Amino acid sequence: MASGAPDFATLRFSTEDLPPREGLAFLREVIGREICRLDIEPTPCDRPFAAEGVLRALPGLGIISTASTCFRVERTPELMADGSDDLIMGLIAKGVNTVWQLGRETVIANGDAALFSSADRGGVIFNEPSRLVGLRLPRAALAPLVPGLEDAFVRRMPRDSEALRLLAGYLNVLRDNEALASPELRRLVVTHVYDLAALAIGAGRDATYVAEGRGVRAGRLNAVKADIAAHLGDMSLSVVAVAARQRVTPRYVQMLFESEGTTFTEYVLGQRLIRAHRMLSNLRNAGMTITAVAFEAGFGDLSYFHRTFRRTYGEAPSDVRAAAFAAAGV
Repeated sequence: MASGAPDFATLRFSTEDLPPREGLAFLREVIGREICRLDIEPTPCDRPFAAEGVLRALPGLGIISTASTCFRVERTPELMADGSDDLIMGLIAKGVNTVWQLGRETVIANGDAALFSSADRGGVIFNEPSRLVGLRLPRAALAPLVPGLEDAFVRRMPRDSEALRLLAGYLNVLRDNEALASPELRRLVVTHVYDLAALAIGAGRDATYVAEGRGVRAGRLNAVKADIAAHLGDMSLSVVAVAARQRVTPRYVQMLFESEGTTFTEYVLGQRLIRAHRMLSNLRNAGMTITAVAFEAGFGDLSYFHRTFRRTYGEAPSDVRAAAFAAAGV
């Protein structure tokens, strides 16, 4: 399935949507050779070959998220005839993989990453079922940011790198196309990815300074918001607790939200109200009392919940639930 705008396209694929031989042929010829310009070959595995994923193409940035069984990908001399010198950065979410190029070989696994050059023969052997995110980046965009860029090829970027952790978190947010809804947002996303990728690879001092105020800030804000979402139902959720988990200061977290014209407290309240509204609108939660919904959303004070809910939505929680019932004919 494909969708997109003039400067943005999305393609979702799965070998399970086609008969086995056709699924493999589609993956090899369309996804591999035509789009990614890589040769794909299944390798022995303890389960039948399967692959699925999402490709996103933005101006100056390609992103592929995949889950697959064992296989091998290679940038062959035949495919190198396209003249591309783009960089390919692979972030391994799960799996153990062997990467090789320029006479170098290394193993990356479970959170590590590595960088390749499209201008040189090389490849990856996925030794076991894996999940990964791959980035296609213009060399011209990264070279000014990373001194000695070629030295970084096929070098393991360890999973405990803060820049790599922020990049992975930022890319996770991009699974929702809402983050790419307008040309302005897409341009901003590309810039942030360049910044975070350069830092993970090894940006120079000047580029690091710029990225800290741009891509890193965006990456940390996304990480903080993801942390809040994961702990939203915890009534003791606080800026101190979030800051400790993210290894920054509470003041820094507050500054991140101030840059968006809000505060930590206002953001958390807004997210809790959104969660409560969604729960009340969903008939699957019909067996829950409004009090239970409030607690599930993280509210410990029921009068405060009712007051802020009415102020935000212009109606009481019971009215939202009644409207959901009426719409469903219940």
